Amino acid sequence: MWNDKLAGAKNPRKWPQLFDFRAALVDTPRPGAEVPAVRISLPDGTMVSSEQSDLNQILSRALNRDVALDAIERSQREVVESTFPNPWTPTAEEYWPDMEGLDYRDTVTDFEPPEGTFFDCAVIHVLTTATLDRLRELYPEGRFEVRRFRPNVVVETADGAKDFVENDWIGRTLAIGDAVRLKITEPCPRCVMTTLPQGDLPKDPGILRAAAQHNQVHVGVYASVLRGGRARRGDAVRLE
Repeated sequence: MWNDKLAGAKNPRKWPQLFDFRAALVDTPRPGAEVPAVRISLPDGTMVSSEQSDLNQILSRALNRDVALDAIERSQREVVESTFPNPWTPTAEEYWPDMEGLDYRDTVTDFEPPEGTFFDCAVIHVLTTATLDRLRELYPEGRFEVRRFRPNVVVETADGAKDFVENDWIGRTLAIGDAVRLKITEPCPRCVMTTLPQGDLPKDPGILRAAAQHNQVHVGVYASVLRGGRARRGDAVRLE
């Protein structure tokens, strides 16, 4: 995870594009074993590894700012769980464009991720095809593709629904297949990142504006894991 401080930057056009980087584990993780190294592809095609001693310098040059690749070690989790005040609390920053309907406008705000994690606000982001279809209806010029929003779980809704159906899921349990159970905790507010170019997706402030004007800037919902397990594409999904 990037361990980074934006130092009050207020112009997202000056931010390096992390969307142009790619990362993957070099091997399949196994219970009880060390987490495999990470292979990172830079925008210019250079391949680097998390095991390289000069990795932070390489990433800092590529991003034109001082960054470090960090990991949550077991010892850090134990400290987080047993110590108060928390001695290991990363800080994230969020840029708010000058757009009607947002809580803040043309400013950067700080927030703390959940203790002991690098997640923005929750471990899981769930998004339905109904929400994407509704946004397409409201702003047909925009390309509302899944990759703009980077959810963990995409639920295909029945009967061609076109609505923000997740809004009614807060407080309920989402069952995926036979094993996985997720607790839907809150709506997922989105930020300027959804408007930035990704591959062939163009920059489009209208993406965020549509969400702000029609659904309080929410796109999908956050969830916590009640029971883990294997989830497969095509698994049945139901509310409990």
